[in-house]
Amino acid sequence: MIERGEADWRSAAAQPAELALDEVRPLSPVTTPCRVMCQGANYRQHAIESGMDPDAREFNLFFDKTDAAVTGPCDPVVRPAHVTLLDYEIELALVLRGTVTAPTTITPENLHDYVFGVTIANDLSARDVQLPQGQFLKGKSYRGFCPLGPVLAVLEPEDFTLLDDLELRLEVNGSLRQTDNTANMLYKPAETLTELSEFCNSDPGDVLLTGTPHGIVAGSPPALVRRLATALLPEDKMWAAFVKINQRKPYLQPGDVVTASIRNAAGTLDLGTQQTTITGPKPTGGESRS
Repeated sequence: MIERGEADWRSAAAQPAELALDEVRPLSPVTTPCRVMCQGANYRQHAIESGMDPDAREFNLFFDKTDAAVTGPCDPVVRPAHVTLLDYEIELALVLRGTVTAPTTITPENLHDYVFGVTIANDLSARDVQLPQGQFLKGKSYRGFCPLGPVLAVLEPEDFTLLDDLELRLEVNGSLRQTDNTANMLYKPAETLTELSEFCNSDPGDVLLTGTPHGIVAGSPPALVRRLATALLPEDKMWAAFVKINQRKPYLQPGDVVTASIRNAAGTLDLGTQQTTITGPKPTGGESRS
């Protein structure tokens, strides 16, 4: 669609709809294979709850997910049998345009040459894999751990200023867990994509998740507590204590329903509402332990 279909979809968009949205099951607007790249601690308050000083940040934090995690905006997501600390992270996702194979300077003025559109992502994360094992890729890439959609908003060049004032909102079972505005991003899309081009190629349809606001379940203990725990406990016992303590917190459970929305106050850019139901593994499933 990005490379060869622009004339077709623009023509189709001008025609009246034949089906109502509630008559169909929307799929992920991003198809696989694709790269799924991510930023960490990219909102001021989330950096603080992660134990960082947002005013002293000297680097943009990058990691990635595998595209096996990509799923639709209304598809159920299975919590693997060995995961008990399943966390949510609403994020604005940039869907990329064009091919980048060398360091490239991207500015707010030419950002439209590199970003095709935006959608909603939920960077679901198994904290009891990600943190004790140091396995960001594995802990964030189980199948279904990246719901995308429902709306892929294709941006015109004049629309890109709207990205600086979008409200993100995530609820679990109707209870508000996360809310913030993209105005509070520490590293904006243009500078992030410029830095990303220094060490990562990208192709049409690849995705960049631009970070989550505060309000996730996982939190970082104060630096003094972390230093004491490291000094007094063997690493395996320290992480076993971490998991045990965190099991008292409201991590996602089978049956929970996560809703996520991103829009601006004026309603001129609205990415719809994503709804994800968490399920348990099938009794006959072959989920292996990590």
